[in-house]
Amino acid sequence: MIKPGSFQEKILIGRLRMKDKDAFGELYDIYIDKIYRFVYFKVSSSAEAEDLTSQIFLKVWQLILDNKIKTGQSFQAFLYTLARNTVIDFYRHSRKEKGDISLEEAADISAAGEIEKEIDIKIEMERLSLKLKKLKSEYREALVLHYINELSIKEIAEILNKKRGAVRVLLHRAVNSLKEILK
Repeated sequence: MIKPGSFQEKILIGRLRMKDKDAFGELYDIYIDKIYRFVYFKVSSSAEAEDLTSQIFLKVWQLILDNKIKTGQSFQAFLYTLARNTVIDFYRHSRKEKGDISLEEAADISAAGEIEKEIDIKIEMERLSLKLKKLKSEYREALVLHYINELSIKEIAEILNKKRGAVRVLLHRAVNSLKEILK
């Protein structure tokens, strides 16, 4: 598997700039789970997260076709920035809040023998999501980017349009706030 930021990924991005559909498919495979997780922690609905994740990758492909991807920015930072902005747009245009995942949705994404395991994972994700919702949105976003999506301080700074030092302080405060909530 190709890792984000690796030399192989840079080659894929070069192919992507030449509108290579196979390269897009490979980058999609690398990032789909990470972007879905990022979006899911923001919307707390698997159906909405799937829809938004699809929209994000459609936007990426359209931006590629229109030659609007910057060459200096890391692809991962670009993708997370696009995901973040898509979620913001979703909340701007959405008046209603959607709640918890239904058992039908959990069963749809589970194999027959793994339903219980998937439900347990969903319950834990919901619990974590509820705890994270008690944090300020900027704290929650920083924690999800760093600890769940495993982005570096530099990448988070690029996504949030902040200095690295400010991101370190933000993460420190977010961790302390989460510790207080978990007590």
